[in-house]
Amino acid sequence: MAMALFWFVQLPGWFLFAYLLVAQCAAALNYRLGVRMGTQEPAARVTEIGVAFWKGFAGADLVLYMPLLGIGLAGHAFYAGWARVVLAAALGITAYWPVVCLWALRAAHGVPNWDLRNERQYWRVLPLIAAWGLASFAVLLLQ
Repeated sequence: MAMALFWFVQLPGWFLFAYLLVAQCAAALNYRLGVRMGTQEPAARVTEIGVAFWKGFAGADLVLYMPLLGIGLAGHAFYAGWARVVLAAALGITAYWPVVCLWALRAAHGVPNWDLRNERQYWRVLPLIAAWGLASFAVLLLQ
């Protein structure tokens, strides 16, 4: 059971880390690149305020969230004593940011010029990420 819980945290964690490395960190350095890759929304769809919102997340991911997640997962993989605290911080963020994004999407309904065509994808994926973050946080508490 303990090994299954270990992999429950590790496998999705590294997959999320790799995805965010490409999707968010690239956009933090060059937002237009993120738009070309299809991982960020163009201003024509989400307004300049929406772009600022997404840029803010990309920048925070680059300087805070990604280092915590990567270092926490690596430490957890090697059973380092300090890893639990670092990974718990990252998992808290993992549960938090999808909720913020979904709440903002809901609040943006009806706002002039807001046109997020692939919003369904957000509603399908982000709850899964938040649920994994919370479940993995619970796993850390039980270990």
